[in-house]
Amino acid sequence: MIIHGDPKLTGGIHECWTRCFTMEDPRYIEYFFANLYKPEYGYALVQEGMVIASGCRIPHAIMFNGRILQASMIVGVATLPDFRNHGCMHLLMDTIIDACEHSELITFIQAYRPDLYIPWGFQMVEDRIDYTVTRADVKRITNYGCAYEPSPIDLLKVYSAYIRRFNGFYTRDLEYFVRLKKEIQAQGGKIVAYYNGRDQIQGYATILIQGREAKVEELVYLDAMSLTKLVNAALQERPTVHLWVSDAENLGVMFPHAPVSREGFTMARLNDAALFSRLYGTEVTDARSAFAISRKPLNMNESA
Repeated sequence: MIIHGDPKLTGGIHECWTRCFTMEDPRYIEYFFANLYKPEYGYALVQEGMVIASGCRIPHAIMFNGRILQASMIVGVATLPDFRNHGCMHLLMDTIIDACEHSELITFIQAYRPDLYIPWGFQMVEDRIDYTVTRADVKRITNYGCAYEPSPIDLLKVYSAYIRRFNGFYTRDLEYFVRLKKEIQAQGGKIVAYYNGRDQIQGYATILIQGREAKVEELVYLDAMSLTKLVNAALQERPTVHLWVSDAENLGVMFPHAPVSREGFTMARLNDAALFSRLYGTEVTDARSAFAISRKPLNMNESA
């Protein structure tokens, strides 16, 4: 039996995540259930009172070609090891997708294995680029202007200025950045911001430590100086830094010798192609063709 929105199942869904996502930072799982999870997000396949498979559907609004569209992100689809290969995931996904089809035009999914979600009509619509930089790639400059406790309102201000050049992004508010600070701190990371000589924030970077390397999962910058300042700050944490940015950002101009790799990041499903076509005055058939009409580069750097 699949149950949706029951607060009594929160513990079982949490246990499912803990047992299935062994490669995930356990600190992030604890943060998610303490700060993001709501019972109405949860779907659970229950057998004899035990959650054997689960998934979450988190509502989001996205900005696309000048319109705000209601959407959601499916995360944490998992089946306990002893119950795999028995159709549990298919039953769970069928139920979640049915709910999505009745309430929104577009649904996204957090997909570590994209091939698993193709049968439900999900398509990769955005890649992320990883620039691996070391000290040799970046001119050394002082940390003057850098701060490690930027306020949520400052983060919102610079993000709002930065994201205007993109499309397809989730709309964010002040509360989002309050949570972002908690999320990074929960994983032992830092948020470093750069302020210019007039004390105006010009960018920020979220830095997570992974052994001898650092990972910048979000890099927001308004000019070359703020980018250089933020990357220098990250290199003070670890000798190798991975900069994850959107497909449209050509950091090779700044770091021409840094190795570059590409990874599929955002999958989407178009739930009503006819309605989408009427809304935007075009003709689309699926998620890939829908996002192809974007008037600006895509930037959908969200995972939950």
